[in-house]
Amino acid sequence: MKLLFSSLFFTISFCFSQNYTSYVTGNATDFFGSAKGGTCLMGGAGEQDNAMRWFLQQANGGDILILRASGTDGYNSYLYSDLGITVNSVETIVFNTAQASTEPYVLDKIQKAEAIWFAGGDQWDYISYWRNTAISDLINEGITNRKIVVGGISAGMAILGGTYFTAENGTISSANALLNPFASTATLSNDVFLSVPFLSDVITDTHYDNPDRKGRQVVFMAKSQQIGNEIHGIACDEYVAVCIDTFGIAHVFGEYPAYNEKAYFLSVNCEVENNSPEILSANQALTWNKNAQAIKVYKAFGTITGTATFNLNNWEEGTEGIWENWSVNNGVLSEETEVIAPNCGLIVNELTEVSFINPTKKEDWITLPENVHHLKIFTAFGATIPYSLIESKMQIQHAKPGIYYLQYEQQNKLFFAKIIII
Repeated sequence: MKLLFSSLFFTISFCFSQNYTSYVTGNATDFFGSAKGGTCLMGGAGEQDNAMRWFLQQANGGDILILRASGTDGYNSYLYSDLGITVNSVETIVFNTAQASTEPYVLDKIQKAEAIWFAGGDQWDYISYWRNTAISDLINEGITNRKIVVGGISAGMAILGGTYFTAENGTISSANALLNPFASTATLSNDVFLSVPFLSDVITDTHYDNPDRKGRQVVFMAKSQQIGNEIHGIACDEYVAVCIDTFGIAHVFGEYPAYNEKAYFLSVNCEVENNSPEILSANQALTWNKNAQAIKVYKAFGTITGTATFNLNNWEEGTEGIWENWSVNNGVLSEETEVIAPNCGLIVNELTEVSFINPTKKEDWITLPENVHHLKIFTAFGATIPYSLIESKMQIQHAKPGIYYLQYEQQNKLFFAKIIII
């Protein structure tokens, strides 16, 4: 149902609490309608206008909520009126303390938002304030059940992957990470935080061109690979945005060819057997070489209209970009350009089975075939669901009744199974 605007409800207001500050621009009456979903990742030096228009369009005329731990209301007029996309309201909530995470007003606004944007700042503030709180629970509920669109810039982008650099001990440069992958500042986590569609096995990075952060993202992927948690990477130059639609297609916005702006999609090279780092130890320089083919990278040039794309369903297909091989030898990153695309040879099978389970019973475990890997459980909207795994048995955690999908790989084939929780 479309909400009609009325000047009687138009407000520009300011609200202050000891724990948070709120700035509201637009209609005071809540929007009644549905968002269209999606995710927008932005590199960090400034907003890419067309990508922000995409973000607003996915909100479908609804209420836009900006969450941040520093700053003021700089987004309000920009998103409400400057971009030419009609929305019901824009509200910025600044978390002055961690206690804002329990404020009823803040929780209510998250429940009513059609779009949530995470501003730049310090990602450790966001993680320490919101992880394992009602804030993250409500954001994830909005993503999964209400198809809200989410996005972030700089630190706000850094928190959106299923694996993330916490920065709890400060930042780290590529040079220092490559020389000592286990430095005290190379802090990495995959504890459940934000469950964003198509990003559950991704680590993001920003400001890729200033300063150079390629090396440290490779280090983060190497550390995950060493413990058997293979992840991908998505990174943006400072004036580039990656907007991911609900089908898992990433659209890259920038100003190429006027400016040489790019997004990067990194994968552990599936064509290399036993592709783990050769040297990955504390106080030793990283070597992850594999005949100079350890990492496959798709480099896509951001255009005004976002015509460059990359397919996050298989990480093998892109348009208007080039493939590269990256490798590290004794702490030095090398990039080989203009190489061929990977061919993992996965054969996608149809749904293989339907399982009915009752998650309230401990004995209701899903028995998996032997030698499966790259397990993933997700909703029809692409949001991933956590699970427990003991040998060949799996149990879904914290899932409501409904239809879910299990994806796994076995013997170079990709399988799907439908799971109905009753």
